[in-house]
Amino acid sequence: MDAANLRSVPLFASLDSKATAELGEYLTIHDYPKSAMIFRNGDPGDAMYLIDVGKVRISVTDADGHAVTLAELGPGDFFGEMSMLDGHGRSANATATENARLAQLTRDDFLSFMRSDPRVTLELLTALTGRLRRTDDLLRHRVSRNINEMEAARMTLSDRASDKIAEFGGSWKFIFTGIAFLIVWVVTNTVLLAHKPFDVYPFVLLNLVLNMIFALQAPIIMMSQNRQAEKDRLRANLDYQVNLKNELLLSDIIRRLDEIAKRKRE
Repeated sequence: MDAANLRSVPLFASLDSKATAELGEYLTIHDYPKSAMIFRNGDPGDAMYLIDVGKVRISVTDADGHAVTLAELGPGDFFGEMSMLDGHGRSANATATENARLAQLTRDDFLSFMRSDPRVTLELLTALTGRLRRTDDLLRHRVSRNINEMEAARMTLSDRASDKIAEFGGSWKFIFTGIAFLIVWVVTNTVLLAHKPFDVYPFVLLNLVLNMIFALQAPIIMMSQNRQAEKDRLRANLDYQVNLKNELLLSDIIRRLDEIAKRKRE
């Protein structure tokens, strides 16, 4: 990558010409054909990549075995920085979605460059924080969807019936149906069957029927509400786990960047 391309990368935009030229000496160029796997989740990694040409998809596999795309990156973007900072295995898969040319920067070369120009530290921290926020939003969406799928998969016939009854009992349809039923009952016993009504005024049988309906409707609605409350508790717990994970990752990034700054001062 030439100096102009390097300075188009937001991570290195603040560098002057001398620093950019020095950084270029640390980079090695690699070409990847379309659909090539650059690295897989768990692979050892001590380098980050800058995209000069082409596009790269960053993805993970969730607990259900589905591929989840975390980001679609293009020219000027970078990836693989997590493993470069901590020296641990890759946390996601990287696949070339087009013929790609990538510039590789190893951990040792990055630390050497950081000692000479620490301005990249703040840019790297800002970029990592933005990515963590986007990943957090994505995980929230995935968690919500998975909870609904899990609940739908294990719902019994009685659960579905209670939900339908609760939905109907809390709607205008139920109110209008109830009013129509009362009118028909009263008209039938006062007009159509005036001489031989089956429920004479004050409609004792009607009161009995209504009391039975309300007595059965209340526990059915409570069953549906209890299931919804359990789903809300599960969603809140998963949201907490997502936030805790991102907080720990961000704390680890800050700690490692502090270590880099200390090494520079030494």
